[in-house]
Amino acid sequence: MKTKTTATIGLGLALVLSVAACGGDDGDSAGGSSGAAATEGPIKIWLSNNPDEIAWGKAMVSAWNAKNPKEKVTAQEIPAGKTSEEVIGAAITAGNAPCLVFNTSPAAVPQFQKQGGLVALDSFPGGKKYIEERTGEAAAQYTSPDGKFYQIPWKSNPVMIFYNKDMMKKAGVDPENPPLATYDEFLATSKKLVDSGAEAAIWPAPSSEFFQSWFDFYPLYAAETGGTQLVEDEKSTFNSPEGKAVANFWKTMYDEGYSQKEKYNGDAFGDAKAAMSIVGPWAIKVYGENIKWGAVPVPTSSGTSAEETYTFSDAKNVALYSACKAQGTAWKVLKFATSKEQDGSLLDLTGQMPLRQDLETAYPDYFTEHPDYTTFAAQAARTVEVPNVTNSIEIWQKFRDAYSSSVIFGKTSVDEALSKAADQVDALAGQS
Repeated sequence: MKTKTTATIGLGLALVLSVAACGGDDGDSAGGSSGAAATEGPIKIWLSNNPDEIAWGKAMVSAWNAKNPKEKVTAQEIPAGKTSEEVIGAAITAGNAPCLVFNTSPAAVPQFQKQGGLVALDSFPGGKKYIEERTGEAAAQYTSPDGKFYQIPWKSNPVMIFYNKDMMKKAGVDPENPPLATYDEFLATSKKLVDSGAEAAIWPAPSSEFFQSWFDFYPLYAAETGGTQLVEDEKSTFNSPEGKAVANFWKTMYDEGYSQKEKYNGDAFGDAKAAMSIVGPWAIKVYGENIKWGAVPVPTSSGTSAEETYTFSDAKNVALYSACKAQGTAWKVLKFATSKEQDGSLLDLTGQMPLRQDLETAYPDYFTEHPDYTTFAAQAARTVEVPNVTNSIEIWQKFRDAYSSSVIFGKTSVDEALSKAADQVDALAGQS
């Protein structure tokens, strides 16, 4: 189970979690070798430090090793470091990255690819077909600019509005059907919550890390636009009426004191300081026994129906790294680990949503036995990923800086900030 501190930023943000383990070595150079794709043998893989994912990973590896003793898999947590992104990047540079990392952030894929650290999964027989058939139409969001897959879409935590029913009731709001669908409704409900004594209606992290916009601006932007990414066709999309509407909604939340401008050193939702939070399905296990909760889609200006509302995917994927000597085995293990059986085990152990089309149909027994997860499963069919573009992380940082300055702290106007950020993002996205 996650701690309160990390719960607020989402289980999917293992990108920034420190982990404890030592590194592995599966290759002699970051570029790999021409014969590696057909080579079989022992491989090493890295897992995230989430206890539930570790349990899944150990079980998956045991199942593989029992049937493939000559192609043994050794698994460990990602080595300790400031961020897993930095650890993986350093391993690519050193030429000792593992064969597979089951915690590859889509935002980091462009940089890893630029380093020459990733293998195009299309290069394996049936690779492209396997990914597209497993994931469906959503797979297109994970292709790189050259049209190839350097990651397999693995699992998502589609974010929604989680709310505290007791705090809603105290504020005089219907706890079973709180008015939160439109911006006007959300603001009115937020006022009641704060007036009733809540320190915040909702308390997104107001800090400047590039990924924080994935848990305030981006879900609402995905919903407001019906599924538009921050960058499309190497051009920013957010300096638009929809982008400005989302930014101004959040600006009002901060200006009116419904969201706090100071960072909370803990879990504001778990500590009942905030009545709402933007979270994925992992939150059910974290909060379910302690808080009477409800979940609804993120709001839009006009109140889009739940069946048509998009959100941020908060996905973590799997990539095959070019330092791997036995890439033939790595590809077979990757398919085994993302098979219907293993996806079902992942769902059962973690509550995270495999990026598999027709999820509810694929695992009807699970969702019958765990009805709380069905809302998130339905939302998983309508998600938006971070754009797979050059300078991805720098793009998000430029956006976050502009957002923080204008929306949270009011140092510049929203129109000015988004316009300036759009110019910067366009320049970055257009670089090769």
